[in-house]
Amino acid sequence: MINLNLFLISEYVKRITKNDIKRFALKEGITLTEFEVNIINEYIKNYYKTFIFGNPKGYLDELKKQVEPLTYNKIETLYKEFRDKIDNYR
Repeated sequence: MINLNLFLISEYVKRITKNDIKRFALKEGITLTEFEVNIINEYIKNYYKTFIFGNPKGYLDELKKQVEPLTYNKIETLYKEFRDKIDNYR
């Protein structure tokens, strides 16, 4: 089942656009700079497996240094919410 889930997630991640990230952030009450959109897009595309299946602490620490505090706090909050949902699904 994990292989199917991973396949579906990877296909979804491939299709995420920077505009998707901007729209999601706005829906969550955050306005991102273009730099933040680019950084978040890079982390989603390159490290999504670690965020879902591993320990992303190092990546979160890197993000914290690169985005505004308000943006980082929202990223951390959303990550915890989605991580709880994933853990409950397993």
